[in-house]
Order: sequence, then structure tokens, then C-alpha cells
Amino acid sequence: MGLARLVRGEILSLKHRDFIEAARVNGASDFRIIFLHMVPNVTPIIIVWATLAVPVFIIVEATLSFLGLGVRIPTPSWGNMLNEAQQFITRSWWLAFIPGFMIYITVLAINILGNGLRDALDPRLSE
Repeated sequence: MGLARLVRGEILSLKHRDFIEAARVNGASDFRIIFLHMVPNVTPIIIVWATLAVPVFIIVEATLSFLGLGVRIPTPSWGNMLNEAQQFITRSWWLAFIPGFMIYITVLAINILGNGLRDALDPRLSE
């Protein structure tokens, strides 16, 4: 799900919560309600979404660089390393294994971090 849709849904559900209504009754301005009540409640959702989206970005960048559509050769990229290692795969298998393994480990670590953040920050999961 897109970030904008996720944030919009959360804002729409927050609008009708008791603490927002109480702030409105007490005369809080829209600016105060947004920045003191809504933004702190939406921030964990944005952090978790970003953490879970980073592995996708890493894989897309590596794939595009491997295919020659990403960053150019002087720029270091795991996709470029895999592309260059193709010609040596029969003699020097580790040239392809190490960048592929590092992509795997990085994506796995960030996914585990994202799942941990989701479990820690999502109030619906702690109930």
C-alpha cells in the first residue's frame, strides 16, 4: 500500500478519536491539533513503512544496475558488481557470490528491523 494512502487512512481515523475532539473543544487550533496530536501518532507508521520499503529499493537498484539501466560503472553498486562478475563466474565464483550474499543479508537485516519496529510501534499489535 502506498504511503500517502496509509497516512490518509490513519489521519481520517484519528480525526474522530476522543483526544482530538477534546483538543478541538478546548479551543486548540488546527495547526496545534495537527502538529501536537496527529503527527506524533502518524510518525511510527511512516517509520515502519519506510523501513519495510528500503529492501525493495535495494533490490530494484541492484536489478537495474545489473541490467545496465541503473547507476553507471564508476559508481559502486552491487548490481554493477554482479554484472561485471558474469564473465568470471566459471573461474572466480566468489566475485558473484559476495555481492549477491551481501544483498541478501542487507535485505534480510532491514526486514527483521522493520518487523521489530512494527511490533514495537504499532499499538494494534500490542493489545
